[in-house]
Amino acid sequence: MSDTPRAAVYGFPLLDVADVPGGAAQVSPLVAGSTDLAELPEGSLDEIVVQAPAGAAERRYVLALALRALKTEGRLTALALKDRGGQRLNKELTAFGCTIGESAKRHHRICVVLKPAAVTGLDAAIAEGAPRRLDGDGLWSQPGVFSWDRLDPGSALLLKSLQPMSGVGVDLGCGIGVLAHAILTSPKVTKLTLVDLDRRAVEAAKRNVSDPRVEVLWADARRGAELLSGLDFVVTNPPFHEGGGEDKSLGQAFIKSAAAMLRKSGVLWIVANRHLPYEAVLNEHFKAVKPIADAGGFKVYEARK
Repeated sequence: MSDTPRAAVYGFPLLDVADVPGGAAQVSPLVAGSTDLAELPEGSLDEIVVQAPAGAAERRYVLALALRALKTEGRLTALALKDRGGQRLNKELTAFGCTIGESAKRHHRICVVLKPAAVTGLDAAIAEGAPRRLDGDGLWSQPGVFSWDRLDPGSALLLKSLQPMSGVGVDLGCGIGVLAHAILTSPKVTKLTLVDLDRRAVEAAKRNVSDPRVEVLWADARRGAELLSGLDFVVTNPPFHEGGGEDKSLGQAFIKSAAAMLRKSGVLWIVANRHLPYEAVLNEHFKAVKPIADAGGFKVYEARK
């Protein structure tokens, strides 16, 4: 393929601790519109820089895909925070048959390898981190997606608290589509858009939610009215971590985005950790804010524009 990139970068956000090759294609699933690392042809890359994920299965999957995509003697630079997988990079790359040059910078471990002629264990690592159907509920998911193999307590409380929706709405940060199933039980819902920034979640949601009323978008939910407008309802369990640390502004941005999407008198249903400071921004952007549930460290609010 003539448009196949020769260099790539995986990571969002990619911290400024490693040189990124010029003209590199972004292959992180958390960058809307990026290339899928799993779809790059074997041996197509000269170089790739990977900000390795913290989860073990996800990390080995990404490293294995990166090595598969490299040509022999192609250069892989893999980095991670020391306490979020960095201490294991050397061992994991060694298990693939690589010889590693290792250094440290800004609390990261950085491993540089040239792909050997013979690599081992790639297929097993790729299979371990690939999309799969979960036991029990039978939903599709993938390591790396938020709460990928279990129902998180915030979503569980929101599911328990939700009242029947009607009209046109959106699930912001939809994940694999768990909340969507509950929303769609109401026959008064005429259209539901599912939005997530994670390509893997979007692909899972497309498989999990089969309903003609549904559209699934790979997009940043913080785009607000630029993405959707005039809605009757918004449902969301917003993220509050980015780049390995807690970021309160994420949920606040989701609230502002929801307000911009809703018509007058439209309603937002949101769940959040009890300690997060969302009440002020809710009251700033909505006419009426009502606490609905408070359990297990989470709160559910209904907010009307």
